[in-house]
Amino acid sequence: MSPRPSVRHASVLALGLASSLVFAGPCDIYSSGGTPCDGPLYQVKRSSDGATANIAPLSAGGVANAGPQDSFCAKTTCVISIIYDQSGKGNHLTDAPPGGAAKGPGPKGYDNLASATAAPISLNGKKAYGVFIAPGTGYRNNAATGTATGDEPEGIYAVFDGTHHNGGCCFDYGNA
Repeated sequence: MSPRPSVRHASVLALGLASSLVFAGPCDIYSSGGTPCDGPLYQVKRSSDGATANIAPLSAGGVANAGPQDSFCAKTTCVISIIYDQSGKGNHLTDAPPGGAAKGPGPKGYDNLASATAAPISLNGKKAYGVFIAPGTGYRNNAATGTATGDEPEGIYAVFDGTHHNGGCCFDYGNA
């Protein structure tokens, strides 16, 4: 019996797979591994009336469709209330509850939610939004299931803006 691949070896395998799928996006790579991205990417919540809307990609595995978000959030502010897990396991991220390293600044110690419009970007000529993590902002799921442990391989995809940072440490993303 051969040993399980380490995370480092799994990363090399994923990079090799990515180079063979030259124009593939992250959901294409996940789909080829049997875990396609499905459904909305995130949910926004309006401050004016508390209504919510799910934001889906323009096409399966594609860029988020910013048009419905812009319309829904027009003339008010919106926050990103849920970041949806694309694995099909329901490990969605919501505002981080009290606990961990510090109690959050939000209501009853919960962390704040990110502004839904603070990080506009353009991807291949299409408008989209990122998640701008300001101090006091946090998302977490304390009851995630089916996540990798130990040396099990795990795929996480994120795009970070290196111009937004501070002198503090640290930022966890994914299965932390």
